Amino acid sequence: MVVDDYDKTAYWIEMSEYDFATAKWMYRVRRYLYVGFMCHQSIEKMLKAKFVAFLPPEQLPYTHKLVEIATKVGVFEKMDESQKTFLRELTPLNIEARYPKAKDQAFAILTRAYTKSLLLKTAEMMKWLKEN
Repeated sequence: MVVDDYDKTAYWIEMSEYDFATAKWMYRVRRYLYVGFMCHQSIEKMLKAKFVAFLPPEQLPYTHKLVEIATKVGVFEKMDESQKTFLRELTPLNIEARYPKAKDQAFAILTRAYTKSLLLKTAEMMKWLKEN
């Protein structure tokens, strides 16, 4: 079965929203390490949705680096400084949730207040990406 570009875009958006719902659930149950990880995943997948909507899907970069993906899709230069800073802040949380040494460092910074902030910024970024 061949999936057209619209379906690929819809897939990435759906998965982005699913991951964000997971991030909110992880916040409720105080699994803050995974709040950061799922916020990263939400933004990464929303960026990939934009990519496949406007560029050939076979050129989709195989990376988790948010700035790199945002640059390739052409939205990074449209972001304000706080949005660019947020992408840079979020990117390491993809790695820190996976590896023991980095995980210990992440536990130290991923407090309830910090992860609440991540959720708010992620929601804002997702909305901005959908609108721009």
